[in-house]
Amino acid sequence: MKRIRWTGWLTGGALVCFVGVGAFLGIAHRSSLPAITPPKAADFPAEMLSRGAALAAIGDCIVCHTADGGVAYAGGRALATPFGTLYSTNITPDPETGIGNWSKEAFKRAMRDGVSRDGRHLYPALPYDHYRQVHDGDLDAIYAFLMTRPAASAPAKANELIFPLGFRPLLAGWKLLFLHQEEFTPRPDRDAEWNRGAYLAEGLGHCSGCHSPRNIAGAEKTGSDAYSGGVAEGWVAPALNGSGPAAVPWTSDSLFTYLRTGVDGRHGAAAGPMGPVVHGLSRAPEADVHAIATYIASLSADRVPKAPGAADRVAEAARTNPAGASLFAGACAGCHEGGAPMMTQGRPGLSTVTALQLDRPDNAIRAILQGIHAPTGPAGPAMPPFAASLTDAQVADLAAYLRSRFSERPAWTALETAAATVRKEESQP
Repeated sequence: MKRIRWTGWLTGGALVCFVGVGAFLGIAHRSSLPAITPPKAADFPAEMLSRGAALAAIGDCIVCHTADGGVAYAGGRALATPFGTLYSTNITPDPETGIGNWSKEAFKRAMRDGVSRDGRHLYPALPYDHYRQVHDGDLDAIYAFLMTRPAASAPAKANELIFPLGFRPLLAGWKLLFLHQEEFTPRPDRDAEWNRGAYLAEGLGHCSGCHSPRNIAGAEKTGSDAYSGGVAEGWVAPALNGSGPAAVPWTSDSLFTYLRTGVDGRHGAAAGPMGPVVHGLSRAPEADVHAIATYIASLSADRVPKAPGAADRVAEAARTNPAGASLFAGACAGCHEGGAPMMTQGRPGLSTVTALQLDRPDNAIRAILQGIHAPTGPAGPAMPPFAASLTDAQVADLAAYLRSRFSERPAWTALETAAATVRKEESQP
């Protein structure tokens, strides 16, 4: 009797598994869409192309889809993730290796559902969870813009993911769990500028993609965790909801200046992945950047920064860390000491730079090793790299001195190990 009962259970369990697998495969399977003949520039109105260019700049399309030294939009850029390395794809209108034979419908399916024209599931490194919020007309304009870029033959590189994540049908399960966003709807209790900023920041700008933490499956945490800080390409993306340690509160005006020029005199300069963001926004419509700044500033309007006011404890820092003080005097003081020429040109003093107020030293160490590249041209903020001239121990001494002198927050620990880790990461292709 027991034998029959167990056999029944096993048979029933197998049936449930079979049905479940069948249902999953039904969801996972997506049909291909017909190929088209690549459209011509004359097929699109000039106004649509202009609007598409502005929207693509806000969405940073060129940043992820251009390899270092490569052809614009031809893909090949390595995107490091906790699950391995993904390589961006060619989105020029080349019909063989790009999207030249994609219809508008195929393009919009990829942007909103993460499904390629041939039916393959796309990895959420393409932030389609954000692009689902973008209106049809704007996606049409971006499509028109991309379809009129110079075509480039650039086959996709093979991704390097941990097993079994290279099996794309698994992404259907990820989407069932996390892909539930809907097209953006304006809030009636907010004005037009705020709603425009929310639409751009939450949709094409996908700001929370870097500035929010992620769960074990790589999906953004939402609710009270939204905009509470994240990590992007090894850089800490500070919290934008007011829970971060910025020494001076952000305002919509200071955010606009920062997003437009790459520097704000009371917060710091754009570095790491924020540099290309500023580069794109420097060319976006001014009204759109104002709107984004208004929206982001509203996220922290009712919060109080954790850090106290600006500090400059030069004597105490030099006494406790003479090696760091000596390094600062030789390598940094010419630009960052009070009275230096740069300090009279609206550049931020180190006592208000957010990187020195963070819980982690990553951004400060990366800035020391990599330098800061001017995101908006020669007139923008820049700093030379010191990776070739400073050892890990010296980087640690300098970072410790900067933290002690220009912040009243607790000392960082294990700085030499952190410097070695960052240096190793930066040396990898």
